[in-house]
Amino acid sequence: MTHHCTPSLRRRTLLAAGLLPLLTAAPALAADAWPVRPIKWVVPYLAGTGPDTTARIMAEAVSKELGQPVVIDNKGGAGGNLGARQAAKAAPDGYTWVYAGSPMAASMRMYRQPGYDALKDFRHVIGLTSSDTVVVVNAQSDIRNLADLLARMRAQPGKLDYASGGVGTPSHLGVEMMLSVSHAQATHVPYKGASEIVNAVLGQQVTFGAPITAVAYSNIMADKLRPLAVTGPARNPKLPNVPTLAEAGLPGVELTSWGGVSVPAGTPDAIVSRVRTAFESALRQPAVVAALEEQGGMVHLQDSDTFTRAFVKEISFTEGMMKRIKLEPM
Repeated sequence: MTHHCTPSLRRRTLLAAGLLPLLTAAPALAADAWPVRPIKWVVPYLAGTGPDTTARIMAEAVSKELGQPVVIDNKGGAGGNLGARQAAKAAPDGYTWVYAGSPMAASMRMYRQPGYDALKDFRHVIGLTSSDTVVVVNAQSDIRNLADLLARMRAQPGKLDYASGGVGTPSHLGVEMMLSVSHAQATHVPYKGASEIVNAVLGQQVTFGAPITAVAYSNIMADKLRPLAVTGPARNPKLPNVPTLAEAGLPGVELTSWGGVSVPAGTPDAIVSRVRTAFESALRQPAVVAALEEQGGMVHLQDSDTFTRAFVKEISFTEGMMKRIKLEPM
């Protein structure tokens, strides 16, 4: 006698073996249960930089939303490429994020082999903040304004030096653009991030720098740094008396730095949407927004598509800029 295994019989056998619920629920479970352990947020810059401060404020708020700790992992170096490379290779399971932004996009052109592709290796989840940069000198300096600085650079080509947060960072590109437009020369001294630019200007190892405003802000307020101009399209509300580059006599030079959260390509939609929702909820809290803006940055929420388009735009901006200042990729 032959046994015809009917669908209902097969179903009973699987049920008896306890397999059916597992088979049907596996994908749903992974996303529903996420996160079940701490999440690592790679910040490809040193502690104390603008992105690091932003990430720390956000990590605390978002970990409450998700019910798991979000642990900051600082991986500075190579203009942010070391950390980005590490995050690009991480498992796409929602447990590794990267603080991604304009320097990551710029690296696609600044470096011959950055070691990752900003557009293919990541899903860009949400844009969080943007900041201008600010041209600063030591408060003891006799350089009073941007016109003084430019006049001195023209009088002594290459004699004055400036600190940047590394090749291809906004603090490097911004100054090179400024020099190109004003036909001035200065010597570039790359450091490892905006906090190091501030220290170099404070310690008078260099004449000037253009760190992210958020990082220079406390020293400007303490009268240790003198701000000469901001690089955004408008004055920074935190520094209402500081002119823009255009107002200070350099039209056509504008630069803002921006950042947010990205995850390895291949991270499931359900997890990406949980991450996005957690950040959106955190940014509805006035205390979180106030903490971010206190640094001199601006909350600038961008959905996934807009944030991704910002990378595309920044890559072509960098390309154009490198041609203009005759900068070869490294």
